[in-house]
Amino acid sequence: MEEKLVRVGITHGDINGIGYEVILKTFSDNRITELCTPVIYGSSKIAAFYRKMLELPSISMNSILNAEEAGDNRVNIINCVNDEIKVEVGQPTPIAGEAAYKALERGVADLKQGVIDVLLTAPINKNTIQNDQFHFPGHTEYLEDQFSPQGKKGLMILMNDQLKVALVTGHIPLSQVVSSITVDDIVNKLSVFNQALKQDFRINKPRIAVLSINPHAGDGGLLGDEENAVLIPAMQEAEKKGVMSFGPYAADGFFGSRMYERFDGVLAMYHDQGLAPFKALSMENGVNYTAGLPIIRTSPAHGTAYDIAGQNIASEESFRQALYTAIDVYRNRLRFKEATAHPLRKQYFDKGSDNEKLDLTKDEDVDTFEP
Repeated sequence: MEEKLVRVGITHGDINGIGYEVILKTFSDNRITELCTPVIYGSSKIAAFYRKMLELPSISMNSILNAEEAGDNRVNIINCVNDEIKVEVGQPTPIAGEAAYKALERGVADLKQGVIDVLLTAPINKNTIQNDQFHFPGHTEYLEDQFSPQGKKGLMILMNDQLKVALVTGHIPLSQVVSSITVDDIVNKLSVFNQALKQDFRINKPRIAVLSINPHAGDGGLLGDEENAVLIPAMQEAEKKGVMSFGPYAADGFFGSRMYERFDGVLAMYHDQGLAPFKALSMENGVNYTAGLPIIRTSPAHGTAYDIAGQNIASEESFRQALYTAIDVYRNRLRFKEATAHPLRKQYFDKGSDNEKLDLTKDEDVDTFEP
């Protein structure tokens, strides 16, 4: 059976940054619409402004009123902002922040209704987007609020094909990091990361490296005892839940020696510990993925990049990879759900005339099957 086209909702982000440039460059390749049905939440007028200014190839955009009208094999756009909105290329402005929020609000509403399958967010300015409805450090925390009313936290993962780095703490001041890290929090993050690697990326038995909090992993307590008091007990507790984690490793030596190549995922303690080396290694094709929530959301790894906005030098590769990742994760989740919908139960039945019981969980009685 042919797989249906995934309907990808795309929010235009900050209209003064490079969002429209990477969106237009991505969809100038008409093969993309053979893989998905894109629905851009933004402005056809602003899209036309950037296409003309940057002298990009013409793209036929299908203006629609709602996502249900989106046509396959074409780029669809829903106008979410006033046609008279002012674009100030390369500048952070309240108007741009308002436009970013309106697109995000509309995309999230459609994601809740199920009329789009996944969400791809172009970069926002975390300062100008703030308002009475959006009072969060970033997309991740906003989506937690919208899709996890019981307080379940998402997990920020920066990833490409070779490296997946998740964060225990995200957009918080460095002075609050140590007090925010607890045994329970580490166990939770390891469990969510482990599940995402299995469900979303089809890694059967993930191996997760855990980075230390202190330099040199505390040097046996000389530089701090959080490794012994928090990280190791948390890793031991997570092991009881079936999570394979290793470490804690000092971050500098871990990345410097390319030890990350031996693992399926890396759990970093705070934002810059994980993302600085990731972006140094993989900025061009990195993807920001939010795990641990019932919805699928990706974003390019870069920000608004005001300094190069409007110059036609921004690379669309990270945005394109974010699009591919959203599609792949959507399909992987469907396959995972199908594979685990009816798990085999432990069964016992007579074997031979001596009425000996056969235990199907033992290797000597039956081959192990893992989907």
